[in-house]
Amino acid sequence: MDAPPGKGDDPADFLKISDHLHRLHLSAPQAIAKDTANGFLLLEDFGDGVFARLVANDPNQELPLYKAAVETLLHLQRHAAPAGLPDLSAKDWAEAAMFAPRFYAAAILGQEPNHAPLQTAVETALRRHADGPRVLILRDFHAENLIWLPRRQHLRRVGLLDFQLGQMGQPAYDLVSLLQDARRDVSAETETALCAMFGQDDPGFAAAYAVLGAQRALRIIGIFARLCLHGGKPGYLPLIPRVWAHLQRNLAHPALSDVAKASAILPPPTEENLQRIARQCARHP
Repeated sequence: MDAPPGKGDDPADFLKISDHLHRLHLSAPQAIAKDTANGFLLLEDFGDGVFARLVANDPNQELPLYKAAVETLLHLQRHAAPAGLPDLSAKDWAEAAMFAPRFYAAAILGQEPNHAPLQTAVETALRRHADGPRVLILRDFHAENLIWLPRRQHLRRVGLLDFQLGQMGQPAYDLVSLLQDARRDVSAETETALCAMFGQDDPGFAAAYAVLGAQRALRIIGIFARLCLHGGKPGYLPLIPRVWAHLQRNLAHPALSDVAKASAILPPPTEENLQRIARQCARHP
């Protein structure tokens, strides 16, 4: 790991959460050597058993691998998080969701639409359905950041990566990251089974899952557009239709009726609209 301290992927943050995961008998890479003052970590190599690759080679492995990942999440959330982690409010999460109108919609429409009603609707939905007790969320909990370690036992078979931006959040957030993956389609059967497993004792789970899914999809759509516009990375644009489909499915939940109405300001990711964004790639400071 090579990252300047104090900026984004801070090695000190990685070590803090890594130590916590080790105390819970979970598999995070061991730091073989470290120089946190200069932002360097030499980390244990977990090999090439990336969940996404294993499932691509054998789709029958999706449910058992993902079930192991959810069991890891449930174990993690039964324990108190490390002290001092960021704990954003519903207002903060709603503001992050506005990346979609600020970057994605603005690039297509030629100007940023009025997103105040959408932001208010998202914040209200979060407060009503996804603003309860916080747990540690790893944030990038998806198939590209999970490594299968078959020689280990029990929950330690799931190797965890890229958790340095972990913070306090709602229990279903990492489940949404896993099952509503921007990079690959997760089968409906797997999503249904693992949502039932995760939220079986929570009558408000379905609404929280949909609200968090919508917030996350809005943020990611905006981030992918921004990566093209400001970062010169058009390769993320083809992923937007999948995330848009996640958004529409989440918006169909009754808890999101106001968000669904307010999201009419967002144009769909047609081929023409995505090409319009692509033509502006790296032209924004």
